Amino acid sequence: MLNIRPRPRGALSTVGAVVKAGEEVLEIDGREVKLTSADKVYFSERGDTKGDLVRHYLRLADPVMSTMGGRPVLMQRFPEGAEGPSFFQKRVPKSRPDWLRTATVSTPNGTESEALVIEDLAHVVWAVNIGCLGFHVWPSQADDLEHADELRLDLDPQPGTDFTQAREAAFVLKELLDEVGVRGWPKTTGNRGIHVYVRLEPKWDSYDVRRGAVAIARELERRRPDLLTAAWWKEERGERIFLDFNQNAPHKTVFGAWSVRARPGAQVSMPLTWDELADVHADELTMATVAERYEANGDPWADLNEHPQSLDALLAMYQRDRDNGLMDAPWPPVYPKQPDEPPRVAPSRAKKPAAAD
Repeated sequence: MLNIRPRPRGALSTVGAVVKAGEEVLEIDGREVKLTSADKVYFSERGDTKGDLVRHYLRLADPVMSTMGGRPVLMQRFPEGAEGPSFFQKRVPKSRPDWLRTATVSTPNGTESEALVIEDLAHVVWAVNIGCLGFHVWPSQADDLEHADELRLDLDPQPGTDFTQAREAAFVLKELLDEVGVRGWPKTTGNRGIHVYVRLEPKWDSYDVRRGAVAIARELERRRPDLLTAAWWKEERGERIFLDFNQNAPHKTVFGAWSVRARPGAQVSMPLTWDELADVHADELTMATVAERYEANGDPWADLNEHPQSLDALLAMYQRDRDNGLMDAPWPPVYPKQPDEPPRVAPSRAKKPAAAD
């Protein structure tokens, strides 16, 4: 038995007998969820198991549901644990419980898939049982997929940089957001980078949200070209932090808050206050530490959903750049060609103009 202390949401208990050796049926949020091989080691550094991963999500039930609840997710499955092979799964398997909630999502080319929706903690544990470690979350609610209510600003360290530079870049980003009256909430990515989220009023689609991210990336590069870059092509980025604006393109997902990375130390994508961000390193925030931090200090993002904000100031920045002659920023290759997009070719591969006679 997992023997997890019940919480207001996500309370867990076993029901009935063990189905077969190594298998249990758990009752979570009034639903029965099968858990197999709970003692299977998923993370080698501390020997954390699949059961420990279940404990992690259930101990953090309220903040997990605050950030993922009601949203479709892309599952990354690791059947052999964090250090084994993995694959992304957008479509839920045909063999699934009758109560599992799904939503129809599409890819950039229009292919539709039936994706898992995190309706409650039972849905989380069901996914963990089939080998999902962390969750890549849609920026929209399943009930309103046409509107993105999250701007995700992804500060991505490039070769030669690390979390220290990403943290410095995050505070430069905070200064800009403060200037335009937009509040951001930071979190670690569970690896070297930092995400800053902005909760939006559900009024804009992902094209508009991406435009806001493009505007921020360009302005940050103008202010700190030594530290930050908006260059889409890797050969142009140098040893700087790239603000990946295309993480806000339609159909894009981002690694979710409180989710566990497939790293030996079981690092967590941890929401933080700005003061906390100044004092911690991402590698310290693991499955073994974050639940205690939460129980001692509460949820750093507790009021995230209480402050939906406007995108207007950022769209005005984007339009200013367009009026000054800038084209749209490049899109990833899987997307259809967009209006007023520059050529999709790395500068080093672009055809040089013919020399004049």
